[in-house]
Amino acid sequence: MSGSGWKFDVPTSGSKQLPPDPRYVEALSSQGYGFEVAVADLVDNSIDAGARDVVVHFLRDGDRLVSLLVVDDGHGMDEDALDVAMTVGGQRDYAPGALGMFGTGLKSASLSHADAVTVVSKTKRTRAAGRRWLTAHAVDGFRCDIVDPGYSQDLVDRYAGRPITWQGTVVRWDGVKDFPQHGGGGQTDRYLTRVISRLGLHLGLHLHRFLARDDFNITIAVEDVRTGTVYMDYGVVPLDPFGYPASGVTGYPRRWTAPVEGLGEIALTAHIWPPKSNLDEYRAVGPVQERQGFYFYRNDRLVQAGGWNGYRQPDQHLALARVAVDLPPSGGDVLRLTVKKSGVNASPAFAAALESAAYDAEGRGFKAYLDDADQAYRDARKRSGTVRKAVIPPGRGLPPEVRRTVQEELPVLYGEEPIAVRWDRLGSDLFFDVDRENRAIVLNQRYRAALLGGRRGGLNDAPVLKSLLYLLLHKVFESEYAGPREKDNLQLWQAVLLSAARSELDRADDTADGPDGAGAP
Repeated sequence: MSGSGWKFDVPTSGSKQLPPDPRYVEALSSQGYGFEVAVADLVDNSIDAGARDVVVHFLRDGDRLVSLLVVDDGHGMDEDALDVAMTVGGQRDYAPGALGMFGTGLKSASLSHADAVTVVSKTKRTRAAGRRWLTAHAVDGFRCDIVDPGYSQDLVDRYAGRPITWQGTVVRWDGVKDFPQHGGGGQTDRYLTRVISRLGLHLGLHLHRFLARDDFNITIAVEDVRTGTVYMDYGVVPLDPFGYPASGVTGYPRRWTAPVEGLGEIALTAHIWPPKSNLDEYRAVGPVQERQGFYFYRNDRLVQAGGWNGYRQPDQHLALARVAVDLPPSGGDVLRLTVKKSGVNASPAFAAALESAAYDAEGRGFKAYLDDADQAYRDARKRSGTVRKAVIPPGRGLPPEVRRTVQEELPVLYGEEPIAVRWDRLGSDLFFDVDRENRAIVLNQRYRAALLGGRRGGLNDAPVLKSLLYLLLHKVFESEYAGPREKDNLQLWQAVLLSAARSELDRADDTADGPDGAGAP
């Protein structure tokens, strides 16, 4: 085609309305929101509504979890505002300091985790009103149910005084996909212990600036709807990722500024944590390679906790480096918030500005900060009197907290496939095997039940045994061939562990038979 015929603007001859297919709701509900991220999105809406008190309420009926509610004392919504809030992509005017942006958070966060989401709300001047999305109705022509006014008022009254006073909103999830299908045998209690701990840490971290205020609270509670018994009721505490008692390096935190094309000057407040901190504010953020880097805030909400956003790769020696960045009102194409508000996409212009144009008050480039953080880590290692050799990290089969501790205590060979630990069928003369090709330590399934002592097995079971074997065997994977000394050690460990496992199996059989050999009653 001749270049002279090219049209720089595409000509049009009119327009037509093309409403979304109802199946769009299925796509909306499959955006991959994590449970904690989804709940945090609902709490964001409460903050935007001026709430001072937010309750995340798990409701159970005996052993079965039935619903999850997020209740607030914000300014509420009348019926027109409620319709906009429940419209997919509904547009409303966000205040300058609002955390919401796209008009999809409530629906996509809720429907990605629940079969039904009900929103009931009232203002000081209007009666309680409610709307409900059922996934089945949403995909059948975007049909949104109108909640019975009497029930709407009853639900508001249920939370009268805590937290709702004259106004507020209740978001109710039913058919929550993350809840245990069968709650017996302590499953519900174990689930609640695990998920509430994670949720408290997530909310405490990402909303720590709000929680540090005297006039804002988040409570997580569990109640039995049949008996009214309250099993748990505690306030979320702020988890400030910069909440160290004293800086790891004198003179920090320090402020760098970087002029970024299209955004103006971006301020970066650089911190260096004290080495070997055991504070939750340091350890609970995540694995060591993920917690270093940039902490982006938007209107005081932490939207990204760690990561270098293309500026550089994570490094064990930068484990103490954290940089606070408050995003400008509009990041343009340079710093774009993800739809789920759980990360920031940075263009190459941001990394380029840090590399060549970021300076502190003394005219030092941003690399000087990285050098200081690196040196602080190395000095701490020297003072401990040991220099530990880098290792291949552990992988599947060990709990995340164990993997995290290994990576905190030992330098990691980045780019290497982690070492998995798993159970499989092996010959009776083996307790373990080393699978170099698939980079796995394999344990003999024959001894699993005896070693677990009757406990239920799972992907991350027997963490003590697996951790010890990882510490014994990780060096085997770091060399291509086993030398005579290594082979002798493998034979020694195999013999001792096999004998111990057989003894464990015999003890389990004796317990099953009872003291008189006739079988336990």
